[in-house]
Amino acid sequence: MRAILLPIKDLSKAKQRLAGVLTPNERFELAQAMLADTTRAVLGVQQAERIFVVTNYAPAMRIAEENAWEFLWEERQISESHSVDAASRACTARGITRLLRLPLDIPLVQPRDIDALLEIKCPSNAVVLVPSRDGTGTNAILRCPPTLFPSHFGHGSFAKHRAEAEQRNAQIIVCRNSRLEMDVDDGDDLSLLVRHDLRGTTTGQWLRQSGVGARYLAEVEARQAPAS
Repeated sequence: MRAILLPIKDLSKAKQRLAGVLTPNERFELAQAMLADTTRAVLGVQQAERIFVVTNYAPAMRIAEENAWEFLWEERQISESHSVDAASRACTARGITRLLRLPLDIPLVQPRDIDALLEIKCPSNAVVLVPSRDGTGTNAILRCPPTLFPSHFGHGSFAKHRAEAEQRNAQIIVCRNSRLEMDVDDGDDLSLLVRHDLRGTTTGQWLRQSGVGARYLAEVEARQAPAS
């Protein structure tokens, strides 16, 4: 049985690495917009039989309820890896055999991108990895079974996840996808995002209406301009 897992933390604490370029309220609103885009994409997925949200964040629980998704309550959020691993055990107990963890900061993602990962033919001991743009992080991971190995989200996670899979003689499938790879963690990511075609996304609408997109693009261009 194929399922999607969305780990959602308190968005008021999200995107701390953008503190140098966005105000706390702007970081919160950006995280909200990106969550809306990820939610939109997941709603269009055809290949997932169940969708789980692991959280203790009340707005995320409402999202799960509104969309008839299942939510897994956690008393406190220690780390994303801890949340995902606890949820993976719970999903396994519910009969899930293939679990795709998706991040929430991939505003360009489309339903077909997610379906393509779920459609990959995997043996009973396998992992599908979508690396970050620079190849060091893990932007999406599908494990079969869900508890195949523990999570190591954070710096250098792609190499750590690959090493874990190798230790278990699991089949490793690496997929590159520019939309899934376009996450937003820091100022460099934001400078790339504002150059994309964001029409039809909540993130693009927020960047326009808030003025953050134009402001940030102007700041980036000013920094790159040759000194006179």
